[in-house]
Amino acid sequence: MSVPSTRLRPVALREAGAWLTPLAGHWIDAARDHLSRHTALARITVIAVRGSTPREAGATMLVDAAGTVGTIGGGELEWRATALARELLRDSRAAPARIVHLILGRELGQCCGGRVELWLERLTRKNLPWLDDAARRLRVERGLAVASEMADGIVSHRLLRHPVAGTVVIEGRAPERVTLFEMPQPHRPDVWIFGAGHVGQALVRLLAELALFEITWIDSRAGLLPACVPSGVTSTACAAPANHVAAAPAGTRFVVMTHDHALDYEICRMILARTDSCWVGLIGSASKSARFRSRLLRDGLSRETVSRLNCPIGVAGISSKLPGAIAIAIAAQLLQQAKPKLPHSAASDAASDAPSYASSETSETSETLEAPEAAPGASSGARAEPDPSGCAGDCRTCATARRKKK
Repeated sequence: MSVPSTRLRPVALREAGAWLTPLAGHWIDAARDHLSRHTALARITVIAVRGSTPREAGATMLVDAAGTVGTIGGGELEWRATALARELLRDSRAAPARIVHLILGRELGQCCGGRVELWLERLTRKNLPWLDDAARRLRVERGLAVASEMADGIVSHRLLRHPVAGTVVIEGRAPERVTLFEMPQPHRPDVWIFGAGHVGQALVRLLAELALFEITWIDSRAGLLPACVPSGVTSTACAAPANHVAAAPAGTRFVVMTHDHALDYEICRMILARTDSCWVGLIGSASKSARFRSRLLRDGLSRETVSRLNCPIGVAGISSKLPGAIAIAIAAQLLQQAKPKLPHSAASDAASDAPSYASSETSETSETLEAPEAAPGASSGARAEPDPSGCAGDCRTCATARRKKK
């Protein structure tokens, strides 16, 4: 007797999915690029957080009818924020900007227990003049802040000469007048990578995806440096890579992983001779590390200077020797070194250094919004959610819920 097969057959999806797109660089550049090809988009910026939240103040994503770029943390928080942004895009008569408060509690199916304040703004091709001006100036000038003022149904934008006190600062209260001050991320830390072999290529791809560093990539073998490199990466082929060490900016993080141990040594010696580098890592074994340190001491470097050499590199606990795994370990160690310092001058002291660009859309602004209809399986009414700091375990997704069940 034949027995019917119980093997599950794959079900064809009606629509193919797509990779989520990270936001590389400042949102102004991404918005300009999008508006050069489309008519409108909405930006969502985290302007204030309280308690535990998935992203920090200043995190931004862009939304249109078809997709998103960047993230404010994913999950139900991002789903609702995206729904609100698309609602803003559909209603061209609504105020061009809104401020939304959401609580990461049971109603959002999240146990973070924090609060998030979001700035939602509709941008169209009418915004391109100020976006173009801001993008140009932010590339060449340091210490500029972007000020977005919402008053009487109009949003205007200008650049300020002096940085604000933090990544983002909000002043005023809707619906009368609210100003959002955004300090673009300070100059990203410089990372200079010597070597374009398997690990070097894997590391550059990984760091470029993070968009947290300005990467200079150097190798003597031009054939190993791709013709097209990601944004934020500058590649250089040269016969004597060690000669480029002196050109690195102060505070640079160096990663040395060439194909030649003698070249590795010369590069490391020249880096350590500088007193202004932030960090230097050398790929290699414990034996290579010992030989290099001994030779550096014989060549006259002090023990304190030689102690700055990190070799082997990469966070502990990763045993795989695959290039991608090694790159992940090194990237993690670089992230541990990256602690950008924020400026400390106040937003109220900032002086305008550019004309104000005002949106032509004029309708009444709103301070807060009720959350839209929730996704299937979730409930709405995030604004009415009480303070979740005393979690009762009702969301059934954390240890509190398990303890309550017992």
